[in-house]
Amino acid sequence: MKKVMVIVPFPMGKADLSRREAQMKAVDLGPGIEFHYRPVRVGPKNYSSQHDMVLADFSIVDAGLDAEKEGFDAVCIDTMSDSGMAMLRSVLTIPVIAPGRHSMLVAQMLGDKFSILMMWDRWKMLYTKTLGELGMEHKCASMRSIGVTPDNKSLLSGKEDQVFPLLLEAAQKCVKEDGAQVLILGSTTMHEAHSWLSERIGVPVINPGPLTYKLASIALDLKLTHSKATWPTPLVPKHDMIRAIGVAGAAYLEGNQ
Repeated sequence: MKKVMVIVPFPMGKADLSRREAQMKAVDLGPGIEFHYRPVRVGPKNYSSQHDMVLADFSIVDAGLDAEKEGFDAVCIDTMSDSGMAMLRSVLTIPVIAPGRHSMLVAQMLGDKFSILMMWDRWKMLYTKTLGELGMEHKCASMRSIGVTPDNKSLLSGKEDQVFPLLLEAAQKCVKEDGAQVLILGSTTMHEAHSWLSERIGVPVINPGPLTYKLASIALDLKLTHSKATWPTPLVPKHDMIRAIGVAGAAYLEGNQ
């Protein structure tokens, strides 16, 4: 049985975690592989600034640092920011799959131009960074926000009547006005809208979380992982220091609830 760790980018309890785990319903992975969701123990309240992104990188590295040692065969990162991906690839030899870059690359398999649907404008920096790293700015037809502050724990639950029509309106503008041939949901927190939107828009809609699960499964089937020529192992690993900072950060959060 292959084991995959899914790193959830916010500290949360079991009830909130179950909404993240619901992404599994959107993809058929077959027997022989199981996914274990692990929330980070430290991290920012939201991914809305460069300050937050530094904390996000650390929180995800802290959560996945020992994944290989714990017997996991792959890691999926449950955020479109791809936070911590490069660092984890540096310290792990098992596949580390993040949804931002992989959604954009798969979009290129399905069409020429893609658009990204996002909840609020503050997320734009996440996609701009990844597009720049991939040299794919010219492939992004647009990024459209619906102007709704995201909820990283309850997700879209209870807000469907408000959010779904706004997403459809933005999606239609991406296709009709911007020339998008493929749409990407801008966050794994938006997964609850995928099926509803896909039935109404007429172009492929990429659901980034489930995509990473499938790609992890494919990488394991084909015995592929990232190149150490691109993500080299550190000459002087500081794993104990990372763990100690994580422990201290969790204790600080516990005392300042």
